[in-house]
Amino acid sequence: MADRALPLAATAKLREGAPFRPRTALLRVLVWLLLVGGALVVLLPFFYMLASSLETNAQIGALTPQFIPQPFVWGNYNQVWQQLPVGRFFINSLIVAGAITVGQVITASMAAYAFARLRFRGRGALFTVYLATLIIPFQVTLIPNYILIHYLGWHNTYQGMILPFISSVFSTFLLRQFFLTLPADLEEAALLDGAGHFTIYARIVMPLARPALAALVIFAFLGSWNNFLWPLVVVDSESLKTLPLGIVEFQSQYTVQWNLLMAGASLSLIPVLIVYLIAQRWIVEGIALTGQGGR
Repeated sequence: MADRALPLAATAKLREGAPFRPRTALLRVLVWLLLVGGALVVLLPFFYMLASSLETNAQIGALTPQFIPQPFVWGNYNQVWQQLPVGRFFINSLIVAGAITVGQVITASMAAYAFARLRFRGRGALFTVYLATLIIPFQVTLIPNYILIHYLGWHNTYQGMILPFISSVFSTFLLRQFFLTLPADLEEAALLDGAGHFTIYARIVMPLARPALAALVIFAFLGSWNNFLWPLVVVDSESLKTLPLGIVEFQSQYTVQWNLLMAGASLSLIPVLIVYLIAQRWIVEGIALTGQGGR
């Protein structure tokens, strides 16, 4: 009877719930307030950008910022489409971002499979050196990359904007960390059945790595879509400019059309926002994956 009374007492205690603790409740409220405040700080520039895209230059230049335009100037977006070939800029950005994303998926997945599943002498040291290149800023390699593109005759071309970025150290690291979590039994069984490494890579590892690949696609696309410095160096033709590079034309040496510049920036945010809303779960999962594995 005593043994039966113990579970009943524990069940009754669980039904009553945990006792109310004012200190714990206050701590939760403070954490939520801190999170809400941090979110507002992050979102405030985006709200101001959107508000500025619906104002005149005079309203933007006022001493007191207006987060609610009075009145709303919807014609700014129409002027952006009339003054610049925004549609062409969108197409160029999609071509460049799409090609870079596909290239990184192919090159990074192959390199990650080699570093994670193949056994060869110096693998750890080679990966360490490969990973150390992450600390080198892009500005350091900007001039050598430009000289190489110039000698290849790829200046002012799509391949000049795409090929320097089809491989990525971060993408390789991301996929390698995921590949290390896959059970080795699958690979050993495939080897016993006569499968080669490429068959294992294509038919076993890649289908299992869909969450990591989805996260990689998102990271690669967002980074390529927002890239500004490299297209600025490589591209001269108006017909090849990407959207981040094209909307800068609203800024001249002496004047800046802030309202049209903010309208163009708001338009460039739409594809990125759509991709994020569709696959935000994979973005969080991809960030978590970078900390797994590691043998």
